[in-house]
Amino acid sequence: MTKLRIAFMGTPDFALVALKDLVAAGHDVVCVYSQPPRPAGRGQKETPSPVHAWAAEQGIEVRHPVSLKSDEEKQAFADLDLDVAVVAAYGLILPKAILDAPKYGCLNIHASLLPRWRGAAPIQRAILAGDAATGVTIMQMDVGLDTGDMLLIRDIPITGATYANALHDDLAALGGEMIVEALDKLPKGDLVATKQPEDGVTYAAKLERAEAKLDFADDAVSLERKIRAFTPWPGAYFELGNERIKVQAAEVIDQSGAVGEILDDALTIGCGSGALRPMRIQRPGKAAMDTDAVLRGYDKLAKGVVLG
Repeated sequence: MTKLRIAFMGTPDFALVALKDLVAAGHDVVCVYSQPPRPAGRGQKETPSPVHAWAAEQGIEVRHPVSLKSDEEKQAFADLDLDVAVVAAYGLILPKAILDAPKYGCLNIHASLLPRWRGAAPIQRAILAGDAATGVTIMQMDVGLDTGDMLLIRDIPITGATYANALHDDLAALGGEMIVEALDKLPKGDLVATKQPEDGVTYAAKLERAEAKLDFADDAVSLERKIRAFTPWPGAYFELGNERIKVQAAEVIDQSGAVGEILDDALTIGCGSGALRPMRIQRPGKAAMDTDAVLRGYDKLAKGVVLG
């Protein structure tokens, strides 16, 4: 292995896995870039990102500019004299001067099979769309939005039991393995750059809280996917009066009934097509529980009730 001089640019837990793998592989991570600390928790205390916190613990220099567009930031990055920068869910646009500064440019760990699901929320969008597979692409970054040449690509199946939180962890682990492999091949010239095809481009828009509401006029299959895609955040839900009931697991039932109506004592709910039976739900201020435990003594979710 050739020890490379690296800047790592990432923010959430997804990125932290790759950073740890690069350090464990023996590369020289000379600087970490991450989003600035944000208010978090009940006290809204300024809290560093997972990548920032871990890097600081390891004694790695951490920078968190709000932008990389200024001449000062571009020069500070160039002065690092890097072999390569590795980017994973960083959250800032990299200007061309940043992309061009390292000897081998900037490599991105992207959680989809490009060109499908360019953009902010590829994991959730793949589940929502009913894709049979997703994966990780190691990409040579350019000035476009996830448009650069592909260097490595590996897939992971999506099944009817795939939830976003578990898929996130699997893809993070795969991304860490792949970036270590890519950096081993990079100085040897063993990476083959492949242009992304023009066909099949889709965009994974950022998740919005408003999307999480279950509209029972939709078909049951799509609603069940939404529940899996939005676990743990923002959490799929339906409204019952003033209560917002979160649904953490459900199954599709071959049954028909009025849209939004509870059809039986197992909380099977009529949909635009088919029916949905929540298997695990959470009332406000309560722990998540199996649905049958919640229903005992809770007549608001009874047969014949119509949900909003």
